[in-house]
Amino acid sequence: MAKSFNEKLIELLKKDARFVDEEGELVKAAVIDRAWKIDRDLVKLLLGKPEIKKKFFDEIEGHWIFNINTFIEYITDKNFLANSYTRFRNKIGLTIDVKFLRERGEVSLVWPYKDCVLEGGQTKEDEKRKEIFFNEILAQDEIDRLFDPKVLTNFKRYTTEGEKKVTDIKRDENGTIKENLIIKGNNLLALYALKKQFRGKVKLIYIDPPFNTGNDSFGYNDNFNHSSWLTFIKNRIEVAKGFLRKDGVIFIHYDDKEFSYLRALCDEVFGRENFLNNIVVKTSDPSGHKTVNPSPYSQTEHVLMYARYKSHYKYDIKYVRSEYDPGYGQYIENVSTDCSKWIIRPLREKVAEENGFETSRKASRKLGKLVFNDIVAKFSLEHKNSVFQPTAISSDAGVEIVKLRDKSKKHKDVVYKYTREGFDDVFIRNGRQVYFYSSKVKVIDGDITPAKPLTNLWTDIPYNGISGEGGVSLKNGKKPEKLLRRIIEISTEEQDIVMDFHVGSGTTAAVAHKIKRKYIGIEQLDYGKNDSVTRLKNVIGKLENGKLVNEFKDYDKSGISKVVNWQGGGDFVYCELMQYNEVFMDKIQKAKTSKELEKIWKDIAKNSFLNWYVNPEVPDEAVADFEEIGKEENGLDKQKKLLAELLNKNQLYVNLSEIDDVDFKVSEADKKLNKLFYGSKYDG
Repeated sequence: MAKSFNEKLIELLKKDARFVDEEGELVKAAVIDRAWKIDRDLVKLLLGKPEIKKKFFDEIEGHWIFNINTFIEYITDKNFLANSYTRFRNKIGLTIDVKFLRERGEVSLVWPYKDCVLEGGQTKEDEKRKEIFFNEILAQDEIDRLFDPKVLTNFKRYTTEGEKKVTDIKRDENGTIKENLIIKGNNLLALYALKKQFRGKVKLIYIDPPFNTGNDSFGYNDNFNHSSWLTFIKNRIEVAKGFLRKDGVIFIHYDDKEFSYLRALCDEVFGRENFLNNIVVKTSDPSGHKTVNPSPYSQTEHVLMYARYKSHYKYDIKYVRSEYDPGYGQYIENVSTDCSKWIIRPLREKVAEENGFETSRKASRKLGKLVFNDIVAKFSLEHKNSVFQPTAISSDAGVEIVKLRDKSKKHKDVVYKYTREGFDDVFIRNGRQVYFYSSKVKVIDGDITPAKPLTNLWTDIPYNGISGEGGVSLKNGKKPEKLLRRIIEISTEEQDIVMDFHVGSGTTAAVAHKIKRKYIGIEQLDYGKNDSVTRLKNVIGKLENGKLVNEFKDYDKSGISKVVNWQGGGDFVYCELMQYNEVFMDKIQKAKTSKELEKIWKDIAKNSFLNWYVNPEVPDEAVADFEEIGKEENGLDKQKKLLAELLNKNQLYVNLSEIDDVDFKVSEADKKLNKLFYGSKYDG
């Protein structure tokens, strides 16, 4: 059968990847946009087919002129894409004024439309399916009560004695909730639900959002197109900003792909003046083909760090282990001008003594056995085969003077002068002691070790062997407990609130729990045995006959447990945003056949909140088109996307203001707990 003009035009336009969506359907809005701009490639494409050229171009004195109005009028006709997919959209009401939703000017995935909201982007980990509606952009005129506080339900308190009912919500003397919280629901909407309650209360936010690479093993669909991903991140960090205390800080974990764009976005949201650092984390060692230079394989990830107000953020210098040089780290007792009376001791001993550790027998040595490390090294490099030793030391108006003698007698004595300010801790005098700056020695995790100040290059945190940390076994995407410990400890004190609204398998919450911080974790997906609730139950442990026991024999001893002396205990509260249309989204997601979807469609039409422009009926001819769609390539996914578009996104969850509406059947127990949770913010 010969192809119609429509079919030929559609086939031609689909040759340009800019005009095709992820389902292989033609995006008319993209074609129209390029037509208005008289896009050179579009015009060239249309001129390539005589029949199409004749339809949309006028010949004037040997020149072909593109008739834009004729072309756009033809493309926008609702019968142009008269296949089963588009016929269904027309019949069920997914068009307005003869235009598909995607053609309406205020609904756009284009980044400049900054007043739009990207609602989500998630799939089930085990199903590996594309998201249904979650890449959908809602324009401001479609957002009614999307961001209103939501009803919370299914409250549970997990303790060492097992699961208990929640009967109260603990608060501090200022009325701030001081519970460890895990909340299930869309993270954007959950953030808005918590906004009034925790505004200006959170000391640290850490997030590890989808990287926009297309291969993250987490359930989040990180295969967003660029503009959608930026919108997704922007919506969340904008509301998150309000949670931070004046001295608060946010860490955003990401990879190389979106680095420059994310930095610019954060400059806009938090202010360029509040940028603190870009931390580079080594995630793997080079091997095999990955050693080829330049290599497409990255061995690093980044953590972008912004303060709420840089002027309020305080950072105490932290130290990490450094390689030990046995020639370094010595200090002198009994300092005097008579160097023969000096007593040389390892600096390691001094640090041990000051921190209450037992020390080995004090060694008394003559000065002649000491190599005055850094200073001596400078001269030994210049004079080979020479061994310089200090023979005297004095100070004159803040200038330190060291006299060095070459033991080999090949060179004259050297007098070396320098100022104290020129070196870091060169000398700390108290009348008896001199510390050499050569190597700092610190107590780190109970060990006395050479140390160096922490920089923004973190190469000492292994990513290998962490898949089983906390008793949850995600193979990729999971972050080491050691990494989260460092981030939390450099930014918070005990009992400060830490937030992670991409909490995933719960690393942030688990670490915060072990080092005595309060935490708020938000997650939409169901990770089954690998979720944050399972992990935190392992962290807490379980009491049996007065002893903590579980599959770890008593409590989670993995990750940082040993170095922080974790002994189990504590509790956390779990709750969920009360679903309404979200229930139907889950049903759509889980459906395995077109017949199941057809039943769900009828249920939706009868029992859900539909978008105002959607036909609530299920006409027979629309059913026929729906069945035809299911027979196409990726038909099941297309059907799911269509049904998801019917639902009013303002009613995904039950709004707090509707808690007393009998249609939502909120229990009296939940009403009481919502009142306790929201306090004076309660609108019921």
